[in-house]
Amino acid sequence: MTRAVIYLPRFLGEARQIADCISADLIEYSPTAFREAFGQYSQIAAVMSAGIAVRGIAPLLADKWTDPAVVVVTPDLGLAIPLIGGHHGANALARDLAPLGTVPVITTATERAGVSSVEGIAAAGGYSLVNYDSSTPVNAAFLDGTAGVYAVSGPALVIGGPDVAFLVAEGEYGVGIGCRKGVSAEAVEEAVRAALAAAEIEPGDVLVFATTVKKSGEPGILQAVRALGRPLIFLDDRTINRHPGVSASGASRLGLAGVAEPCALAVSKRKELIVPKLLKGGVTVAIAR
Repeated sequence: MTRAVIYLPRFLGEARQIADCISADLIEYSPTAFREAFGQYSQIAAVMSAGIAVRGIAPLLADKWTDPAVVVVTPDLGLAIPLIGGHHGANALARDLAPLGTVPVITTATERAGVSSVEGIAAAGGYSLVNYDSSTPVNAAFLDGTAGVYAVSGPALVIGGPDVAFLVAEGEYGVGIGCRKGVSAEAVEEAVRAALAAAEIEPGDVLVFATTVKKSGEPGILQAVRALGRPLIFLDDRTINRHPGVSASGASRLGLAGVAEPCALAVSKRKELIVPKLLKGGVTVAIAR
């Protein structure tokens, strides 16, 4: 976690107090200050009006999962208002200013209601969320009191729909697997290890393996992934088709945009395909980060 305070020159004294309180770097405001800070810091406190901050960050916003958290702090240090990234560090940053007498203005529904959120549980446990789109329906269910939280110790197989959030403890890469019917576990494991080796990735660096739910009864995949020691999830057609890969695929006969590449992209953090589909022994493997 890296923090910065962007301030208007007239508020330098207040900015220094904030920086000392939250161990942050000081950046004097300029037309390029937010652009430069977005690439370097995970959390930003802006000592200025909300209007100036909003105009500064609006052209830079890309994805709530990768954008830094931004909090506006009123020049009198009275209020800290998270603008973006409330669940991704902004609410915590606002609260960390309490020693200055600053009041955090929290607007995220789950925290206002005092209930759990997917992002909060992930941050507290040091977990990674596999399927980002699930956070909205699951957080809504937390508000309604209808969502459960279940811990599964591995090796294990978990099957869930798009409104089920999957949290895993560690790993960086999503690996998608496709195969012809009846392929052996040895063939699947050999193909996966070959793809990982080509990218110089260890099995322990894999966040999760994924394939289509249509392969949930394929023993070769189940046994191979169990031997590799990382989680395996099955994705429904809608999730897969939302993440088309770059390679031609014969999975169109199954109503899918593909298997290996879409699955890898769907469960990856950054949605960057680093190993396009590799075919070996009737098995396709793709890797995304």
